[in-house]
Amino acid sequence: MSECYGSMNLVTLNFSGSRSSKTFKPKKNIPEGSHQYELLKHAEATLGSGNLRMAVMLPEGEDLNEWVAVNTVDFFNQINMLYGTITDFCTEESCPVMSAGPKYEYHWADGTNIKKPIKCSAPKYIDYLMTWVQDQLDDETLFPSKIGVPFPKNFMSVAKTILKRLFRVYAHIYHQHFDPVIQLQEEAHLNTSFKHFIFFVQEFNLIDRRELAPLQELIEKLTSKDR
Repeated sequence: MSECYGSMNLVTLNFSGSRSSKTFKPKKNIPEGSHQYELLKHAEATLGSGNLRMAVMLPEGEDLNEWVAVNTVDFFNQINMLYGTITDFCTEESCPVMSAGPKYEYHWADGTNIKKPIKCSAPKYIDYLMTWVQDQLDDETLFPSKIGVPFPKNFMSVAKTILKRLFRVYAHIYHQHFDPVIQLQEEAHLNTSFKHFIFFVQEFNLIDRRELAPLQELIEKLTSKDR
């Protein structure tokens, strides 16, 4: 299984050709000059070494909430780019339900606009999901970008929900669209991005093991040689 290593924004930087500018939703930028931007740069430097286990660890003296926030934004950007490359293959016709293989189907609810889970197509579900994540990331009370502004008490709970939902996009791509990923020669980018994601959520216990079940075999394969 091929992988590729690069900077933290590996998907943004390494996608080749005209596809590189295509994202599903607008990219979320971390303000240059902010402490979070410095953290992002630190993460990029450690990722460049190729040791993903070390790259996800909380840097000495840093705040866990801030570290989780910076990485959550980055994973949103990575998945945004990855899904953007295969949107032509993920349609109402090809994916009438949001699934990850025959055993797992997801229904959408956000607790505010849609309170009762609804069954919808994969592109619709992912549109709801990414829009919802974007709204959380843009909320300064949840993801403060200014130095000295504290994270709310429910921050970790919100971050866990975001990461749990972003995982479902990876799961859908792997189960339903892996052939186009191979055709587009993006397999190495997808594998490295997902491996980075999994190491991160494992390091801080951010996603319940049951939620990871649709890709459990892949997770074991990707992580076994790094134990």
